[in-house]
Amino acid sequence: MNAPILIVDDEPDTLELIEFNLKAAGFRCLTAGDGIEALRKAREFHPQLIILDLMIPEIDGLEVCKLLRRDVNTASIPIIMLTAKASEIDRVLGLELGANDYLTKPFSPRELVLRIKNLLKKDPTESEQGDTLRVGELVIDIPRHLVTVNRKAVELTATEFKLLTTLMKRRNRVQTREQLLQDVWDYDNIIDTRTVDTHMRRLREKLGRASKYLDTVRGVGYRFSDA
Repeated sequence: MNAPILIVDDEPDTLELIEFNLKAAGFRCLTAGDGIEALRKAREFHPQLIILDLMIPEIDGLEVCKLLRRDVNTASIPIIMLTAKASEIDRVLGLELGANDYLTKPFSPRELVLRIKNLLKKDPTESEQGDTLRVGELVIDIPRHLVTVNRKAVELTATEFKLLTTLMKRRNRVQTREQLLQDVWDYDNIIDTRTVDTHMRRLREKLGRASKYLDTVRGVGYRFSDA
């Protein structure tokens, strides 16, 4: 049986609405009303996805997201941030901390279910290309969610890991910012391509000498080049 989806929100009506719609769509659910409970249940039950409200008591959603991404046992769990805050800075900050998607209240339960299903889809190229990607000193161990450069582990957020993996699987092929937003962040509508640039800058900083494989194609996007 699939692991449950963890819903984190301090509003009982919102919890009930999301839980009802997810169960109707065939998902199992867990709920948490504050950040401390959310971290405990995420580590104990290892849900297949987390719906995380930004404004929750004890520990806010941004900090919860950051802590989950730093823990190797929870780093790869997809996170959808669900919040009343709609400003661009809050959205971008949440994505930079490792959230996979972002919805603002009031939201459409149908859209939420569709986004969840989209995030949980398995990348069909993953099984075709194997569990390990390797170019020179750079190695990606997909099942372990581990990136190493010269055998030294590189700590990446879930979004950075997915961005690097996507580019590496499509090596030597230019990927537009719009395409990366759709494939890495699962956006159906383009929101802000600067999000891609911000993540690429941080990814290059973390990879150090291995950042030489990441090319910028001016006016278009990015490419992983093994030349």
